[in-house]
Amino acid sequence: MDGLKVSDANLVVYVHPSKSTKVSQTILRELSSLLFTFSETFEGVVLAYEVSFLDKCAKILPGVHPYFGVRLKAKLLLFSPKPDLLVEGMVVKLTQESVHVIVLGFSSAIITDKEIREEFVYKTKHHEEVYASRSHKRHVIKVGTMIRFLVKSFDEEILHISGSLVPDHTGSIRWLDRNMEDASLTGRSAKKRREGAGESALLEHAGGPISLDNDHKIKMSKKHKVREA
Repeated sequence: MDGLKVSDANLVVYVHPSKSTKVSQTILRELSSLLFTFSETFEGVVLAYEVSFLDKCAKILPGVHPYFGVRLKAKLLLFSPKPDLLVEGMVVKLTQESVHVIVLGFSSAIITDKEIREEFVYKTKHHEEVYASRSHKRHVIKVGTMIRFLVKSFDEEILHISGSLVPDHTGSIRWLDRNMEDASLTGRSAKKRREGAGESALLEHAGGPISLDNDHKIKMSKKHKVREA
């Protein structure tokens, strides 16, 4: 899925003197406060972190309560759904006007009917609301379907995505992946058939003269023997 990246960060965590005996726990607590919030510094939503280096020397800051700064290095997993990127999520609600999706379990997304391509038709099937493709009978989107869609915009404050199902390479992930595999297999089979046909034609073309030459040599050898007799 697009929009996911790992960033190496050099951080400084300021620890209160009262926490001097629990520095590691304090640092982890501070890092945890960054989770699932958008960071302008790192230009993305922090999903996970891993501390790779912790400086044992701390810098004491002057003041009434002399905080001390601890330097550390960490790897951050970020989610940054920029426009025109493809992201994936599960459909949690579906109406005639829109499709509602949850991405990575925390970010909500909406795809309005104007952003759903004409190939999909809203209908009720077996008392269940679905968007069914006119071109491909098995391409169906319903509640619980994992879909791949295009990002139109992202609200950094409420972590909300506006998406689109207009491009042909969007829709049900299961159907898209199967369709791509079938197309790939069909392409390889056609290529093998063409190569096989070419080899057969080459063998026939190559085999003809050899056969004629052999027959000709056999006849010539018989005539030669008759003359010698």
